[in-house]
Amino acid sequence: MTVQVLRTPEEFYARRIGSWGLVPTMGALHAGHLTLISRAAAENETTVVSVFVNPSQFASASDLSRYPRNLETDVQKAASAGASMIYAPEPSTVYPPGFSTWVEPGELADRWEGKSRPGHFRGVATVVSILLNSVQPNRSYFGQKDFQQLQVIRRMHRDLRLPGEIVASPTVRDMDGLALSSRNARLSAGARMTARKIPEALAAMVNAAQAGVREDEELIAVGRGALSHPDVRLDYLAIVDDETLEPGAGSAGNSRILLAVEIDGVRLIDNMALPSSGGQPAA
Repeated sequence: MTVQVLRTPEEFYARRIGSWGLVPTMGALHAGHLTLISRAAAENETTVVSVFVNPSQFASASDLSRYPRNLETDVQKAASAGASMIYAPEPSTVYPPGFSTWVEPGELADRWEGKSRPGHFRGVATVVSILLNSVQPNRSYFGQKDFQQLQVIRRMHRDLRLPGEIVASPTVRDMDGLALSSRNARLSAGARMTARKIPEALAAMVNAAQAGVREDEELIAVGRGALSHPDVRLDYLAIVDDETLEPGAGSAGNSRILLAVEIDGVRLIDNMALPSSGGQPAA
């Protein structure tokens, strides 16, 4: 199937027929993205995959410059998963000269990633709102791996009455449990082995909860123990309410583990639903 690469919103408007699904990405597509694209293709007549490395969500120019880019490969992968069109705008299209209007996401963005990466969620919220208004999708698809980002987008979508609906899909993991991420490609072979401690820590906390451990502090201690390694720098490990992302506020069946670590200079984040004591395994 031939996939069109479009550069401006106006190109969409001339082609609008039926229901449209949007999968926003920064490229470097992996199996997690392809799962979202396949779902969008199954649920919509037209599936648009945006490929835009958003400069406003990077704290440093060096981190932005290291982000992998290969549009030709991304187009091929997206087409194989069922994409109809690729939206790959130039930065000047998304942020025209004189651009000065930003979406401030509020309290959901203040903790965790927001505290460690000031301005990150402002950049995310702004570019997602621009993409949704540009493409006008019936449904937009996001993975749960970036759980705080997902909740920020959900709140913004509701508050600003943006078009369509937000559809969340479960985190896609490698065979050893590590969540798929474009950043994984930057890990050395040794660091990739060390990164297995992330899903191991999440699983240990879930298992402890199922075994009857009730106190958040005890569960977090279990996770910290599993993450203990000289090459793992822990930024945060917390149990939060699914909706508010506040620590220690989750009701039974409504709590989630959030964590962020740095391994080999690469920042990795993950999360997992935490069952109540004796509950079913987390999704």
